[in-house]
Amino acid sequence: MIEPFASRPAPKLVFGPGVLRELPSCVREAGGTSVFLVSDTGIARVGHLGTAQRLLEAAGIPVSVYDQSRENPTESDAAACRDFAREKRFDCIVAIGGGSSMDTAKACNFLLTNGGAMRDYHGYGKATKPMLPLIAIPTTAGTGSECQSYALVSRDDTHEKMACGD
Repeated sequence: MIEPFASRPAPKLVFGPGVLRELPSCVREAGGTSVFLVSDTGIARVGHLGTAQRLLEAAGIPVSVYDQSRENPTESDAAACRDFAREKRFDCIVAIGGGSSMDTAKACNFLLTNGGAMRDYHGYGKATKPMLPLIAIPTTAGTGSECQSYALVSRDDTHEKMACGD
């Protein structure tokens, strides 16, 4: 049997069967009152996105959904997510899916809060303004991108992968 656990150091990790039910309290603990939920069409199709949205809305947390994350996101993908998000009102970002959804959400966070283009953040510590709280919910076992602050985004022109962290 898998034993549930929650860690306290940053990042806080919550693990175990059924812990998605804790999403509303995690949002509130991060200071959020409304959520921008970022994912992809596959996660939406299998119902995980809808489950997260229903849990948040049932707890009185308004949700705006972006389900157009693409595999190996580019600068253009990050900008498209940012452009969609600009029309919404939220104070917390939740990414659900694989690493690409998380990278898209993190990249959007850079662009929304600090402006510019993703290439401005290639490297570490280049954001000059605070970013929004971000909660990552992995649906795959992979690189552990949910546990670190870097967004991996490719340049549109050269396809070079940029690690952008803060």
